[in-house]
Amino acid sequence: MDGRIVNRKNRKLQLTARFFTGAKKYFAAAVAASFFTTILNALTPQIFRFTIDSVLGGEKYPYLSRHLWMIALILVGVALLSGAAMFVSRYFTARTGENFAENMRNALFAHVQKLPMSWHDKNQTGDIIQRCTSDVEVIRNFVVTQLLEVFRTVFLIVVSFSMMVSMNVKLSLIVLLFVPVVVAYSGVFYRLIATRFQDADEAEGELSTVVQENATGVRVVRAFGREKFEMDRFREKNNAFAKLWIRLGTLSGLYWGVGDLITGLQVITVIVLGAVEAVHGYISVGEFIAFASYNTTLVWPIRGLGRILSDMSKAGVSFERVDYIIRGEEEAYGRDNACEQKKYDIKFSGVNFSYEDGKEVLRGINFDIPQGSTFGILGGTGSGKSTIVQLLDRFYELEEGEGTITVGGRNIKEIPLEQLRREVAMVLQEPFLYSRTIRENIAAANPEASLEEIRNAAKVACVDDAIMSFPDGYDTLVGERGVTLSGGQRQRVAIARMLLQKAPIMVFDDSLSAVDSETDSLIRKALKSHMKDATVILISHRITTLMGADNIMVLNRGQIEEMGTHYELIEKDGIYRQIYEIQMSHDDRKEVKESHGSL
Repeated sequence: MDGRIVNRKNRKLQLTARFFTGAKKYFAAAVAASFFTTILNALTPQIFRFTIDSVLGGEKYPYLSRHLWMIALILVGVALLSGAAMFVSRYFTARTGENFAENMRNALFAHVQKLPMSWHDKNQTGDIIQRCTSDVEVIRNFVVTQLLEVFRTVFLIVVSFSMMVSMNVKLSLIVLLFVPVVVAYSGVFYRLIATRFQDADEAEGELSTVVQENATGVRVVRAFGREKFEMDRFREKNNAFAKLWIRLGTLSGLYWGVGDLITGLQVITVIVLGAVEAVHGYISVGEFIAFASYNTTLVWPIRGLGRILSDMSKAGVSFERVDYIIRGEEEAYGRDNACEQKKYDIKFSGVNFSYEDGKEVLRGINFDIPQGSTFGILGGTGSGKSTIVQLLDRFYELEEGEGTITVGGRNIKEIPLEQLRREVAMVLQEPFLYSRTIRENIAAANPEASLEEIRNAAKVACVDDAIMSFPDGYDTLVGERGVTLSGGQRQRVAIARMLLQKAPIMVFDDSLSAVDSETDSLIRKALKSHMKDATVILISHRITTLMGADNIMVLNRGQIEEMGTHYELIEKDGIYRQIYEIQMSHDDRKEVKESHGSL
């Protein structure tokens, strides 16, 4: 257990050092300015002591006693210098915090981009957002306010206590007795607050997930009348979240209340005993006032240890939540263009695959796709169709003994990810569109593309006419996730985006499901003339989409049930023929026979 605690602490220190890159000079300047401020503030009680004991209460400095304005001027000068030093300290502290947070946000965002799909499957989007925003903000606040306060507190304790000892050792020792009490008391609350804050932070992540899911699924909520269900679910999470923060607030209130009692006792004790010492002549009046001033100055930094420890506990929890993302193992991208690919035939050999829940999705998958051919995949929901193409694009990795996948004779694990994903373009059934213009969405695959190239791709995808019918044409802004476009338009815009990538392997994962049969046929004809030598994989539930493929694979419960051309498969009494007869009317079958000869 102790080893794990040490490792966590070391990990936090390593992360702090990593994100402090570029901010160390600002932090050093802030610490130096804070030290200068502490020295200047420590001078003020000594000036009062000197004035009371040596100027007003004696005849050593008659000139000063007649010109007290000079002492006032010195005090004003010290105050101005102290204010200027404090400004410098706060300025560089702010620079430190923002630089630190910027480094952390950049590192988190870049790392999330490279985490595998298996990691994203296990983590909710709302919680990821929570870790990358709220938790980063908690850490930033600690760096900006409390980390510098640690140094300032140390300076104040050392300087103030040194001054107090120089005036009265006995009273200083009495003050010192209160320090371990406050520190021990703060340490106990540190552990309690850390636990409460972690619970509250995780509850906030769950609450963010509910809001995120509701916002992205607003159409489903409206369509199925789930408003009340969603409101009840939000109230439940919100209520749990509020209760946790009330518990945390109660604990903090208790801490501050008891802390005020302890520090109040310290101040009263010093004033009473100091007055007794002054009455008996053991210390002068000026020393008594200066000592009381230093004691008051010392009380609040020691008192602030609790706040520092409290915020440190919160920052520690946030650090662990952020570190959870940082520790996620990135995909092995490799070196781009390590070996330029020239052949694009695809081969699956003995592929077996299970997701992390242990349920087997694919069993004994073997097939070849020659370069430049069109390969169709048909199967029911959960048969493993999408898993096959996701394995091809290495969204998920095959483990040892789960078979091999090759492209051009090379194991895809040997192909750098950036190169592989540039050469395997994919359109999903539910394509994602950015909340930008249609032009920007299509050009996402090739930002340097001209409007003419963008329009040519859109024409092949049979969406140019629809786009030009909008008042702003290609500059039309689409809503979040493309909600201002119809399902078919979103799919066709996604196809245009893929075509602009000019990849040698193209995957259509049921990406024509939202268009009518006539448009489907037009798109396939345009694609056939456009793609030329590209290797194409078509996944569809629609027979008309697949029948023109060079080879068709039928999946059933993760296994290959049938394989062959359209004509070969309809001659068998299998799944393909059953689906064909269900989907195709008598007139449709007659038209196909007349167009392609006897079946």
